[in-house]
Amino acid sequence: MEDGGAMYSRSALNSMISGAHYSRFSLQPEEDGRNCTEVELSDEAPDDAVGARGPAAATVICQSCPQRQSGRITCCLGMGALLILIVGYLIGYVSHRKPLQQPMNCTAEQEAGEMPVKDPEPSLYWSDITRLLAQKLTPQTLNQALSELDRADCMAGSAADMHLANNIFNQFKKQRMDPWTDAHYVQLQTQDSERPNRVLFGTEEFQPRGYLAYSATGRVQGKVVYGNYGRQEDLDVLQRKSVELKGSVALLRAGRISFAQQVANAADRGAVAVLIYPDRQFHKYKNNTSLYGHVHLGSGDPYTPGFPSFYQTQFPPSKSCGLPSIPAQTITANMAATILQKIGGPEAEADSGFIGGIASVSYRLGGSFNITVEVNNVLVNREIHNVFGIIRGFTDPDQFLILGAQRDSWGRGYASATMGTAILTELSRVVHELVERDGFKPRRSLVFASWSAGEYGSVGATEWLEGNIASLDRRAFSYISLDQAVMGKGGFVASASPLLHSLIERTLKEVRGPPGPCPLSSLVGSTDWQRPMPMDDPAYPFLAFSGIPSVSFHYISRNVEAYQYRGTSLDVMDHLGYETNQCTSQIGVLAAQFAGHMALRLAHDHLLPLDVNQYGSTLTKAVVQLSGHISQLSQSGELKEVSAKWLHHARGSFMRAANDLSNTIANTDMSDAQACRVLNDRIMMVEHSLLSPYVAPQKTPFRHLLLGCGPHTLPSLAVNTDPEQLRTWLALSTWTLQGSANAMAGEIWNVDNQI
Repeated sequence: MEDGGAMYSRSALNSMISGAHYSRFSLQPEEDGRNCTEVELSDEAPDDAVGARGPAAATVICQSCPQRQSGRITCCLGMGALLILIVGYLIGYVSHRKPLQQPMNCTAEQEAGEMPVKDPEPSLYWSDITRLLAQKLTPQTLNQALSELDRADCMAGSAADMHLANNIFNQFKKQRMDPWTDAHYVQLQTQDSERPNRVLFGTEEFQPRGYLAYSATGRVQGKVVYGNYGRQEDLDVLQRKSVELKGSVALLRAGRISFAQQVANAADRGAVAVLIYPDRQFHKYKNNTSLYGHVHLGSGDPYTPGFPSFYQTQFPPSKSCGLPSIPAQTITANMAATILQKIGGPEAEADSGFIGGIASVSYRLGGSFNITVEVNNVLVNREIHNVFGIIRGFTDPDQFLILGAQRDSWGRGYASATMGTAILTELSRVVHELVERDGFKPRRSLVFASWSAGEYGSVGATEWLEGNIASLDRRAFSYISLDQAVMGKGGFVASASPLLHSLIERTLKEVRGPPGPCPLSSLVGSTDWQRPMPMDDPAYPFLAFSGIPSVSFHYISRNVEAYQYRGTSLDVMDHLGYETNQCTSQIGVLAAQFAGHMALRLAHDHLLPLDVNQYGSTLTKAVVQLSGHISQLSQSGELKEVSAKWLHHARGSFMRAANDLSNTIANTDMSDAQACRVLNDRIMMVEHSLLSPYVAPQKTPFRHLLLGCGPHTLPSLAVNTDPEQLRTWLALSTWTLQGSANAMAGEIWNVDNQI
């Protein structure tokens, strides 16, 4: 048993040693040239011991003349001691002419073998880190990564998707990043190869190649009505013009809002189907180009809402409330032109924004001619794999930020998937080199994630979040999305949690802008770069579902709202090069540097660079709007005995807690690792505590009080006219906000619930 235990201990130790990947940068490196002393003890000396080891190795005991011998021995010992003292002094003098290191104070714990764990100081200054980052990220290395990742087709769950996942896994493995995969079994909707989708208009029959995943299926008929972009204000125009949408088929042009929002808005007004086409006013490409997308008003697998789609987990049949109840289909600009030329009805006013870019079309509102829409999409089960690699932190390895990018696409998806994945793999390579070769010691861990089924509504990422929701709130402190980071040249926009606004502006100062007269630093101090985060943003489920401060950023063309080739087969290298004026790789490097600066700053600094005071303006604006709405309803008599007083008090508690946290940070020694850990824990609680605990993730997944979607959010309450719902949700929202203030306050004895 003892031999087996010893073998087990040696095996465990060897396993621990082999698992440490940063042995070159040990926290306590050994000095070169150590003197090793070997001591040999023996009870019996061989007969030739004196001859073998010399006179100094033998001790001779003389028994004759004990007094004389004793005096002689005493004299010899004294002379020997004096000689040793002189030689030792000379050696000490010569060897200690250099400055001495500060001696270590050995405490009782150290004498007992318990060495205190110190916060390892970074071996590089921040300026060194950013310089090395810029040197290692080059257009040449990015082009090499792009050429390895560019595929003709990479649909989620396909053989090409799996092949690409394996390549990324092997690259992470080569970099010793302990890669792992996360498998999910999801339901995706595809076209039926035997029964194509059809649109019938008079004598015309269209069979479009594109489609919208998660559409309702079936065959419906109704009057065709042109509804511009399908926004609420657009549909209000139809109502004012007495054009009935109920029972009709809405013809909408792509843009401004997501496909899912367009379909949901039309269904709410009574439409029986929706057709969406790319109008030439924005989509300036061939008129026969097909569009692809999805219409799930949510994210993840809509048939496992709120829980992960693991193979071994059995759940009762259910579906997301964000699935549309009406068929939806994309058509080409040529098909739309044929319909618009014969649609009839009143003409759209010139100043209404309804006039598009299709030549020889008057853009009438319709309501006179019937059209038939037939959607035959089918559900298929697909196994998808997310791929992860990690670079562990040296101080707080259990806390991590995530950099992620989707790798699947409709067609080639050069800007949609290939560029983001290339930036992801390049950043993993560079950060690995910074740690292994250059001595960078990140305090916190960095997780690099390649997601699958992103085109179907962040399915892979959302399923992973649902599977790990219980462990992410105190560990994952930020998410950086790399999807669609490069879509043009000359402009920059970002959507982010307010906690990250200060870090984004700081990064805008540090990273030079793309070639041109307007550097990114000109955006600092303004809100021109800020965009609300839409529901179809890949970072949205991280922020609104999991409460992780998140950001997605995009280099775009000036005066253009989005990348026009998104969701088409034209999203290829040449078209992205056209949008970037043939500077794709240079702007890709800038995007990688921008993400790298943010990521390394978040992993490097003693204190997490998340500014809790940035939520002040967002919160105040929402509370003021809701307060005005309540006041208006109270004055009209529609709402009685309800006041926004306690909501204002809760907002005050939140602001005071944020101010107190800022003051505590200002008066804390940042070299104190334990104090920083306590402060970081309080900062990390802010975003997660803004998730409403009063709604179920299955029915209302985006639970964020300010940035989520549902009746519990402050923006939704500001337009709610139901007295009972408003009364209930106002109380629950007030305590959600107060709970966030309490979480920010820290210890339980510092909590003040008297709002």
